[in-house]
Amino acid sequence: MAPTRIAAVTGANKGIGLAIVRNLALSYPSSAFNNGPLLIYLTARNKSRGEAAVQSLQSDPQLLKAKALAKDGGLSTIEYHGLDISSEQSIDDFAAFLKKEHPDGIDMVINNAGIAMEGFNVNVVRQTLQANYHGTLHSTLTLLPLLRPHGRLVNLASMVGHLNSKYSPAIRDRFASSTSVSAITSLMDDFTTAVEKGAQAERGWPSAAYAVSKSGVIGMTRAVGREEAARWGGRGVLVNACCPGFVNTDMTRGRGPKSVDEGARTPVMLALGDLGGKTGEFWENERVVEW
Repeated sequence: MAPTRIAAVTGANKGIGLAIVRNLALSYPSSAFNNGPLLIYLTARNKSRGEAAVQSLQSDPQLLKAKALAKDGGLSTIEYHGLDISSEQSIDDFAAFLKKEHPDGIDMVINNAGIAMEGFNVNVVRQTLQANYHGTLHSTLTLLPLLRPHGRLVNLASMVGHLNSKYSPAIRDRFASSTSVSAITSLMDDFTTAVEKGAQAERGWPSAAYAVSKSGVIGMTRAVGREEAARWGGRGVLVNACCPGFVNTDMTRGRGPKSVDEGARTPVMLALGDLGGKTGEFWENERVVEW
């Protein structure tokens, strides 16, 4: 039977991304989105790892017990598709594929892909921002138009992107008052320039590429969500960012106390749950939090 709902999850071959795919399949049948079969695209940069992840889910104990997959009589089918979040061409190719395969549109996008590099220098900053900020932004702006009415777009951020004392008051105020994507992108460019000049501390920035990239993700998601509501409010598409929590993954080097399924809870809720129309917000533990 042809799918009636389409979802895409980026960076989904392991960790939180893989758990998001699993929990979408587990939670979809009891959600208000359920109107028939669900097709989930598990995307990853590496084809062999992505395909191995799809294969692992075919024998996943939770999915087998719930009979969640179509092969076991359930509603969900999981397929691999290549996607490198740091490459605009890769994102564009995926969007073209989705347009061709699903001309009526898709329903859910969860941008989970990202990187966390050790050390701090201008190369770390450039690579981190290219993947985590610019890549997520391009994916957001490219895939958002493909969403059908009442669709969902979720960007994974982090509480390390919170506007706390790591920024100077002036930088914090610029983030908080930014209402456009261009204003957030300008902040990312200013951070890169400051690091290039070795002047990040005196200009009010932390020496933390990952944290700044996630502040950017939260800020641009807020802007996109509010622009979408203002321009196309009748579509009912909800765009939100969230922190999955400190999860035990390769990215946290196994230090997080949360399981990957616990980390997937808020992203999956934002994709399938009743949000009361909230959009352009930052969420943690299934509730809106102050940025």
